[in-house]
Amino acid sequence: MTSYDFYVSPVPKETWDVPMSGDARFTWEYDDGRDRLLNLYQKGKDKQWDAQKRIDWDLEVDPDNVAGLPEQFNPLFGSDIWDKMSQKERDEFGRHQGAWLFSQFLHGEQGALNVSARIVQSVPDLDSKFYAATQTMDEARHVELYSRFLREKIGMYYPINQDLAKLLAESLEDSRWDLPYLGMQVLIEGLALAAFGLYRDMSTNPLVKQLLAYVMQDEARHVAFGRLALRDYYAELTTKERAEREEFVVEGCYLMRDRFKGREVFEQLGMPLDTCMEYVDNSDMYTLYQSLLFSRIVPCVKDVGLWGEKVQAAYLDMGVLDNAKADLEALMKQDEDIADAVDRERYERELAARRTEVDEAIALGDG
Repeated sequence: MTSYDFYVSPVPKETWDVPMSGDARFTWEYDDGRDRLLNLYQKGKDKQWDAQKRIDWDLEVDPDNVAGLPEQFNPLFGSDIWDKMSQKERDEFGRHQGAWLFSQFLHGEQGALNVSARIVQSVPDLDSKFYAATQTMDEARHVELYSRFLREKIGMYYPINQDLAKLLAESLEDSRWDLPYLGMQVLIEGLALAAFGLYRDMSTNPLVKQLLAYVMQDEARHVAFGRLALRDYYAELTTKERAEREEFVVEGCYLMRDRFKGREVFEQLGMPLDTCMEYVDNSDMYTLYQSLLFSRIVPCVKDVGLWGEKVQAAYLDMGVLDNAKADLEALMKQDEDIADAVDRERYERELAARRTEVDEAIALGDG
């Protein structure tokens, strides 16, 4: 069987070809570089890991409730539709929800893989090329692990969400070297990082917590890379050039806001789409979820200098403007610390299992 056999609806077997424009830029300056970016590059090298070995793939996952969340976290909880559903229907809905969510994570990581490779080509400075090369390896690893997780633990894929596909295409099609940075490193990666964090912190499933903690350890560096690379460049833009980037940010953020509503699940299961979407839009849980999803994007956009009236008005309209106060450095450190803690917990669990095996062997010998 191939991946195509696991999709809930047919997807084209030919590749999705996104035309790209712009130059592959070479530089002959090999010695000059920004210390903070070179330090990030060194960290990217030091933190490489193997998804086959670091992840405890033997851990079980309930495919009907991948993250192990209580039903109160379901967007339809408390609605007439939810109340009328049988347990079997709720389980099926839960499986499709999990498959849809992690499929979007997977497709976003393939997008990041292509965009980071594009950045290696198009960015003019060598220190950025160095770091983007390490990110390309990170993204390949993320595609590998999410694909395996979906195939082995859920057994179902969803096609790419069209809002995500549109922003990926716009990020790649533009000839300006900074647009892939802005679209991927700030918007797509920023939203993904927040989504990963929400499920990492809420999940009661050890495998899901592992996956997300380790991926976030990488992604936090990627967002930091986007900030460092764009901050100096955007300070030198003309008013017109900055306005163009801010327009891109506003459009991209509205696309990203709609990306996680999950309408494809309702469509796939033949549920009343308009009614379901109305429940989602008015759900207290989704309102909170949406606000938290922008906890990484808003302060990053502000940090790189794209903070004009149009951007602020859009964030006010979305109800996420207060996220501008977030401390990105503290969030990044937290992501590092949580991944390290997951490593320690896994080591202690393995050590305890080995001790049990030794004790059992000794007991058999005594007998």
